[in-house]
Amino acid sequence: MELLRNIMQDFRITAEDVTGIEEQLFFDGPNRRIDIERFGMLMFFAISIAAFGLMADSAATVIGAMLIAPLMTPILATAAAVVTGQMSRAAQSLLVTMGGVLGAIGLAWLIGAIFGSNAIVIDTNQQIASRTAPRLIDLFAALTAGAVGAFAVSRKDIANTLPGAAIAIALAPPLGVVGLTLAQGAWVQTLGALLLFLTNFFAILVAGSAMLALLGMSAAATSQLYGQARRRAIWLIAGGTLLVVIPLAMTSYTVTITTQMQQETTALARRWVAETDYQVESVVAALDSILITVSGEGEPPPPAELVNTLDMRFQREITVQVKVIPARQFEFSTLPARASR
Repeated sequence: MELLRNIMQDFRITAEDVTGIEEQLFFDGPNRRIDIERFGMLMFFAISIAAFGLMADSAATVIGAMLIAPLMTPILATAAAVVTGQMSRAAQSLLVTMGGVLGAIGLAWLIGAIFGSNAIVIDTNQQIASRTAPRLIDLFAALTAGAVGAFAVSRKDIANTLPGAAIAIALAPPLGVVGLTLAQGAWVQTLGALLLFLTNFFAILVAGSAMLALLGMSAAATSQLYGQARRRAIWLIAGGTLLVVIPLAMTSYTVTITTQMQQETTALARRWVAETDYQVESVVAALDSILITVSGEGEPPPPAELVNTLDMRFQREITVQVKVIPARQFEFSTLPARASR
């Protein structure tokens, strides 16, 4: 505890630091219009790059969009305003955030509508699929990244770590997925990507507020604190985070169960075809269904044997589909080459 207290004291925010933090985060003062225009332009480019990177299934392009996207700034500004009790500034920063979010979804939807389903193969696109089923582990990662982001904002000597936090927390790609899947009518994927964004959003607010408070920003601020309004804002942030945790826990449970089912089914299916010329190509498991694909030559083993084995293992009603792909072999003879004259 003594070590932690010394660390917090060494990095404690002073009144001079507060001025620099506010200049970085808030879109107000004489440069308000320019700051908002810059924010809008960067969001436009970031979401455009993210959308095209997602469609191309390119991780490098998507990472580039993360580096450009400025959306963390108004979210951290909201957290800083809540910590210092400046509720009007918190509301303004939240409006900037909402404008960026709605604009990002709208732009990604437009790109998806223009290029159509021929350019977006949702089922096989890893960059899209990886952002449609968030889990609790994503919340923990986002909380850590949000704390790092707030710490980087509070210290000029480590401000270069902020792009790393932006990559870790990934705000632009989920919004790109929301717009692209919305254009294709893929509602389940849309809701999953939206849940991932909300997870990251509330994680920045919670971790950012906590970090700035631990570093003493409330005491260092020169503005008058409005305790009741600040407490109400903190309760709203905490409530929103809890609402996000519920579906994340459900998704985590589903992923854990289906992963376990897939691993056990794969082992049982391989044992089922062990004495044949067939092999297991793939196993796709859900909570109430399993699809097993095998391929080979000759007569496949009786599927009833595998179904009975799975029934004894899982002991609940599951729809089992076995897809058999017969292997076909062709043999050709080529004509002997003519002797050259």
